[in-house]
Amino acid sequence: MSKSPKPPVPLYSALADATRCRILTILQAGPVPVHKLADSFPISRPAISRHLRVLKSAGLVAEAKKGRENLYTFKPAKLERARAWIDLMTVAPIVEARAAETAPAKPKSGKKPTAPAKAKAAPEAAKPVAADPVIPASQMGFDF
Repeated sequence: MSKSPKPPVPLYSALADATRCRILTILQAGPVPVHKLADSFPISRPAISRHLRVLKSAGLVAEAKKGRENLYTFKPAKLERARAWIDLMTVAPIVEARAAETAPAKPKSGKKPTAPAKAKAAPEAAKPVAADPVIPASQMGFDF
């Protein structure tokens, strides 16, 4: 089995907060100054700045100075690493399990090889799974 790449934990930590996800949703429309972002939330501007700092450190947001304002822009391409890791984690085990199911049995000495077993109706991974309980995520050391 191949070694799996490390998950992009800072990216997931940044996305684990509802306020930061909402900031990204707002930034999808284009660059926005920090004071406009702060107007969209019931929390203080310094708190929004701390959320933006977390998003910046994860690479999801870029900051550009325009006159007296700092404009923030969403960088959706940075989500690709998370998507690739999730795809690897969800597809690789299924592919490996199917390969193991369809691999021909090794013949024992003196016996004819047996035909591969018929494929099962549905692999375990395809069955619906009950939702996990919601567990509060860390805010990377910030207490908002």
